[in-house]
Amino acid sequence: MGFFSKISEGLKKTRDSITGQMELLINSFTKIDEEMIDELEETLIMSDVGAVTASRICEELRKRIKRTGETDPSKLKGLIRDIVAEMLTGDSALKLTTKPSVILVIGVNGAGKTTTIGKMAAKFKEDGKSVILGAADTFRAAAIDQLAVWAERSGTELIRQAEGSDPAAVIFDTLKAGQARDKDIIICDTAGRLHNKKNLMDELGKISRVITRELPDADVETLLVLDATTGQNALNQARQFKETAGLTGIILTKLDGTAKGGVVIGIREELQIPIKYIGVGEKIEDLREFDPYEFASAIFDVETEGAQ
Repeated sequence: MGFFSKISEGLKKTRDSITGQMELLINSFTKIDEEMIDELEETLIMSDVGAVTASRICEELRKRIKRTGETDPSKLKGLIRDIVAEMLTGDSALKLTTKPSVILVIGVNGAGKTTTIGKMAAKFKEDGKSVILGAADTFRAAAIDQLAVWAERSGTELIRQAEGSDPAAVIFDTLKAGQARDKDIIICDTAGRLHNKKNLMDELGKISRVITRELPDADVETLLVLDATTGQNALNQARQFKETAGLTGIILTKLDGTAKGGVVIGIREELQIPIKYIGVGEKIEDLREFDPYEFASAIFDVETEGAQ
């Protein structure tokens, strides 16, 4: 199965939700006019794109119609695909040029954070990179144990301490081990607790200071893992974490299990945080580097040129 086909399959529920309604619009209008655009905006809002982002998409659609004169309803999905792809474009590649580079991963319990770390580690290993993991979500013994399982599965070294240990101390040990063992990438699991922003901010601040002190020249990615099935709540989580964590990117998991994948567009457009990976299944290969054009094509059921 080709790349586009796999992404398209994983986004089936979201595509059915959005394009089902768009097909009704296309069949109900003889031209793209203001009434059709108003109904399109409602459709996008109902698909968890978000009111602000839906409004921006429709405003850009109006500009393009005015500029090009295109009013054929059959061209609607292609027009929206191009608009959304442009909105999603920018900084989607991880910046990991130094040796070692550091990835901090945060996210609330249940979002798929630890599993995502395991999948990333396995993918980096497949690409010939040496990886070490740090189990700094020390508030949950289950998180430490789960990461240990993924470390063993992917053949990756793991640094861990007892439950309740200082997360910054685990990060320190992991950085030291990564340097001593000449690792390419250091991936650190961290606790993601939204109920007390001050504690979260203090903890992440402490961790950041340790990294800056020990690896001042290293590339550092701070990635937030979000569960796409939570829809607009995922956008709210991203908004709160952005205030405290200095995010460099988002990983959206469980897109294959939800009709709410439109939230990806809202997160990128409203918060200006790049999407780095999306999860469209349970297998390691189902964690995909984010491609805006492929994603938009799959969402709006528009085959890409040269797609498999």
